[in-house]
Amino acid sequence: MTAPAVELQKAIFEAVNDDPDLSAALGDAQLFDRAPENVAFPHMTVGRTSVYDWATGTENNAEQLLTLHVWSKSEASNETTDIMDLVSARLRDAALSLGEHRRAHLKLEFAEARYDEDLSAHHGLLRFHAVIEEDG
Repeated sequence: MTAPAVELQKAIFEAVNDDPDLSAALGDAQLFDRAPENVAFPHMTVGRTSVYDWATGTENNAEQLLTLHVWSKSEASNETTDIMDLVSARLRDAALSLGEHRRAHLKLEFAEARYDEDLSAHHGLLRFHAVIEEDG
């Protein structure tokens, strides 16, 4: 049986990378676990992931926090915020099937866009809260 965190990350990769609006906004880039060297901008990466197991003797459920990062070298911040809006719309309240008879319900918990002086890039953060439940 695959861990729920792995299944959730795979489902999010598929949802984001298969979305035509996001593909158009990101160009040739997409969502990466870790961005390859010399990757084109804009692109997205997966950040910190935390899993909280709240399994009981009869249920095998968990909560997960997952952060997605948006990176842009555009002069204006709107490229970053536009991509963040597309990701939010795609994943907001999504009920993702995780296989192994599990499902995850996503909620956007936190969003922030800022300019990173050290990297000379706009940086967007989207933190999603997922409740992962076994199908009954």
